[in-house]
Amino acid sequence: MAGYFEPAGDGAAIALDEVEISILRSLAMQLLELIGPDGGPGDSDDPLDALFHEGPDRPPDDPALARLFPDAYGEPGRVQDEETRRLAAEFRRFTEGDLRARKRGDLITVVRNLDAVVPEAGAAGSGGAVLTLKPEESRQWLGGLNDLRLAIASRLDIKDDDGTGELFELPDDDPNKPMVMAYFWLGGLQESLVETLLP
Repeated sequence: MAGYFEPAGDGAAIALDEVEISILRSLAMQLLELIGPDGGPGDSDDPLDALFHEGPDRPPDDPALARLFPDAYGEPGRVQDEETRRLAAEFRRFTEGDLRARKRGDLITVVRNLDAVVPEAGAAGSGGAVLTLKPEESRQWLGGLNDLRLAIASRLDIKDDDGTGELFELPDDDPNKPMVMAYFWLGGLQESLVETLLP
């Protein structure tokens, strides 16, 4: 294995070294902290409370969270009219909680899988391990990797992949260089994982 996902039975596998495991785990934990707790209906055992629990009606202030939880109505960067704002707020109130829970669940799966990897002799060099994912875990990892890339892209002010060419030219002492490298690395992982899910 060459540091990217490969098919493994009906799932996927990847060889990771200790540094890669540490970086992935750290990024996932940071995003979990940014997303925050689920903010659900509390300790109630009543299923109706969960069904009718309303979430926020405004986009998050943090640019990374706003990228992860965009408005469902209107065009990004354009001023919304009153009706568009009303529709976006109503949609957000009833969907953002579930979306946050799904994103949180994806990242928790990433962390748990990384915590469970067992080093194997000769895997990815010293301290390496092979991580094997089941099909459902692969889908959760795909969601988690996508969210990590979106969050990093917002911090780097990347609007789309067309504007990433100049990032390859950053000098090594640029303070954004580690984030840029993580952004491209996560993209490679994501692409290789997608390929394992294709028929």
